[in-house]
Amino acid sequence: QVPLVESGGGLVQAGGSLKLACTHPGRILSSSVMGWFRQAPGKEREFVASIRWGVGRTYYADSVKGRFTISKDNVNTVGLQMNGLQFEDTAVYYCARGTSPYSDFRFWGRGTQVTVSS
Repeated sequence: QVPLVESGGGLVQAGGSLKLACTHPGRILSSSVMGWFRQAPGKEREFVASIRWGVGRTYYADSVKGRFTISKDNVNTVGLQMNGLQFEDTAVYYCARGTSPYSDFRFWGRGTQVTVSS
């Protein structure tokens, strides 16, 4: 099965912004939940944000609330706008598809690296 494909990662200075995109192989169903997770070196993967595709309700980790915005960019693409980036946001960012806002994500991308320089 073709995986989700993340793009938009890169190197940015602290305080800067990046926009990530995740392309789904085909139209995303309204029953799906699309999410972003991240994994920093030496740490476990953690939840960042998710969106119930059909109704557009969003969920965020406390660490990114007010700085990151998850969005429905088109019928098969979910975005993550990241503003006010901090060194602690450095991680590999993964996109995933699931059925609930915080867990049970079973379809994943391979990740995109985000590096924030201090």
